[in-house]
Amino acid sequence: MNFPQPARPEQTLPLTQAERDEEARKIRRLQLMISMVMSVLSQDPNLTLEEASELAAGAKRAALAMFPDKELAYDLLYRPRLQRIMRERFHLQ
Repeated sequence: MNFPQPARPEQTLPLTQAERDEEARKIRRLQLMISMVMSVLSQDPNLTLEEASELAAGAKRAALAMFPDKELAYDLLYRPRLQRIMRERFHLQ
């Protein structure tokens, strides 16, 4: 027997142009922030492993503040990039 699936709030109404524009701004802001964090992780010669870890954790907190229900997307898209840079920079396993 098939039961109807409850509609999720984001599927009930189409987004307005203003909402789409705001979403695009938030995405661009997130991309810029991650790019800056990656640059600091790669280039700051005085950065310690602890500071790098705090920077990566802060980036995740900021991303989830902008997009609260998108932790999986963050973990799939950005976490591996930040981990790779930290592994290369600090010669981690």
